[in-house]
Amino acid sequence: MTEIVLVGAAGRMGRAVMEAMGESPDLRLKACVDRAPQPGGNAVPWGEDAAAFIARGDVVIEFGTAAAAEGAARAAAAAGAGLVSGSTGLSTAAEALLREVSARVPVVRSANFSIGILALRAALNAALAILPEGFDVEIIERHHRTKQDSPSGTALLLATDVARGRGVATPALKHGRQGSAGAARPSGEIGIHAVRGGDWVGDHTLLLGGMGEWLELRHVAQSRRAFAEGALAAARFVARAVPGLYTLEDVMAARSR
Repeated sequence: MTEIVLVGAAGRMGRAVMEAMGESPDLRLKACVDRAPQPGGNAVPWGEDAAAFIARGDVVIEFGTAAAAEGAARAAAAAGAGLVSGSTGLSTAAEALLREVSARVPVVRSANFSIGILALRAALNAALAILPEGFDVEIIERHHRTKQDSPSGTALLLATDVARGRGVATPALKHGRQGSAGAARPSGEIGIHAVRGGDWVGDHTLLLGGMGEWLELRHVAQSRRAFAEGALAAARFVARAVPGLYTLEDVMAARSR
């Protein structure tokens, strides 16, 4: 039995993780951490201080604010607990902290815990290996109206995949388009367009356009359950892993062995 401390429990993803855990007899929700008050009917210990609940051997799953993510990372490292980090919009310093923490405890870090996104990235890499470099790439992402960061962490991850597939270390991003371009579109440019509205869970489309033909790759998350299942798979992985910084690809590779 792996005991889970859930940070960001009152948020959309926190609630999805709790729902998915209800069907996971090998995992037990030990405590919930959030600044929001405990909802009625929840018998699990609830508070704002992650460190008050975490013990060696636990796994911390966090889907919260940047501040909550950093606090969870420090608390997990201090207690010797594994960490599954899913917050997006983290600063460079916060990402550096996760790398530092991973020297002491196992950390799975991902901007998107959907297994379908892994398949989308694999399809993208396969397409890039075949298509001429002259194909233009545009990324369109749609999320709910209250999402804080823009563009999404997944869109930036896909842009990085495109750049690496073309042998470029840093993607040349163009955020939206307005007015006269003044010149032809640079061939190495990657357009990113963020759409916010309604209750879109997550929708990412890749457009690869050539002369006389184009290719569209798309992933749609219909429910946050898709992300929750990936997070729980990551929790099972870090419960047995040695210290290090891991990706969702590492989790899936271990499951297939």
